[in-house]
Amino acid sequence: MKLHELRDNDGATKRKKRIGRGPGSGMGKMGGRGIKGQKSRSGVAIKGYEGGQMPLYQRLPKRGFTKPNRKSYAVVNLGLIQKFIEAGKIDAAQPITEDVLVASGLVRRKLDGIRVLAKGEVSAKLDLQVSGASKSAIAAVEQAGGSLTVTTAQTAE
Repeated sequence: MKLHELRDNDGATKRKKRIGRGPGSGMGKMGGRGIKGQKSRSGVAIKGYEGGQMPLYQRLPKRGFTKPNRKSYAVVNLGLIQKFIEAGKIDAAQPITEDVLVASGLVRRKLDGIRVLAKGEVSAKLDLQVSGASKSAIAAVEQAGGSLTVTTAQTAE
């Protein structure tokens, strides 16, 4: 095989449809927009418009509620903590606090605290101190011979 014999498989590449390039292209003159009317012109924004009738999204009632002071936790899985311990980025002999998790690069920022979930296996004996944890995560750490303490985050008042 030579360089000039190289080519893509059939159907691997698709040519772009060039609109408004003369009658021979099959997409010339009106460019597939039909004749006259608002949609044939540029700068059209009529997605929710129903010809003066009240649009559907306005006719339906508002539902739900967004809590303004909702807490947002950074989530960490046990399997990831185990992987970081094996890589030597976290020392399992020392207590693992939220600051240690941030310093190791496992979590980018604490937000309102760090919550540990039970996804993945943990074999190291851990002493975790975090803002939140699922029941199954606490059980998994204790089964491995460690302890998981849930501390309440101090709020500045």
